[in-house]
Amino acid sequence: MRNPFRRRGPTRPKLKSPDDVMTLTEHLAELRVRIIRAGLAVILGAIIIVAFYDSVMRFLTEPYLDLCMQKGRDFCGFDPRSDEAPLVFLDPVEGLSTRLRIAMYGGLILAMPVVLWQAWRFVVPALHAKEKRYAIPFILSSVTLFLLGGVLAYLTLGRALEFLIAWAGDAAQPTFQISSYVRLVLLMLGAFGVGFQFPVLLVFLQLVGVVTPQMLIRGWRYALMLIVILAAVITPSGDPISLAALAVPMAILYFIAYLIGLLFQRRRGAEDALA
Repeated sequence: MRNPFRRRGPTRPKLKSPDDVMTLTEHLAELRVRIIRAGLAVILGAIIIVAFYDSVMRFLTEPYLDLCMQKGRDFCGFDPRSDEAPLVFLDPVEGLSTRLRIAMYGGLILAMPVVLWQAWRFVVPALHAKEKRYAIPFILSSVTLFLLGGVLAYLTLGRALEFLIAWAGDAAQPTFQISSYVRLVLLMLGAFGVGFQFPVLLVFLQLVGVVTPQMLIRGWRYALMLIVILAAVITPSGDPISLAALAVPMAILYFIAYLIGLLFQRRRGAEDALA
């Protein structure tokens, strides 16, 4: 039987998960675990890339070879029918450093789902229950958009190389250093992949209430200007073809993010009205 004279203290809120009572040290330990798991996934992906290094190099040089097949020997300075681009290295360790660079970037791409999942699992305790259910859609959309950005960069790489080689003039014959060529290709793939994450960030900010769809549509002119500037900054080649190939899809994705945010806003309003 309950004692009527017992003093009733403040009710302790029920914890939704153990993360709700984590101290700073425990949060740092959780972050360390997530980083280690993501790092192991990247290392595994890098090992796979190293195992198939020759196939990866043929894949990276294929846009250059296709361009030379179209333009002929006079444009590229070598016979494109050899199926091998004449990339040179000027340093004894350049071949090894290039292989490691390709392995690192390739491993990160292969491990992207694991990296995003670990990042989301670290952020989840700070989110509400309704926001946690968007974990899988966010990861799938992030990976898909990153791959779409990489595919677009790969498809436009030949046109970008054509523009850059043409500006060198007829007196110069292109002979690319392997590290410079690989760096350009990887940065192009990475820049387009990161640029295509822009709508995912906007949708996330709308879900957590940092921005609203109305704010996005009111500032669309400034957003388009910012998109062009951002595309010009992160595009490593600096040519107008790559800039347009990145800026136009980002602008389209901006308005798609606005529509998605507006849909979520209306659904949230309907749920609040029913409640």
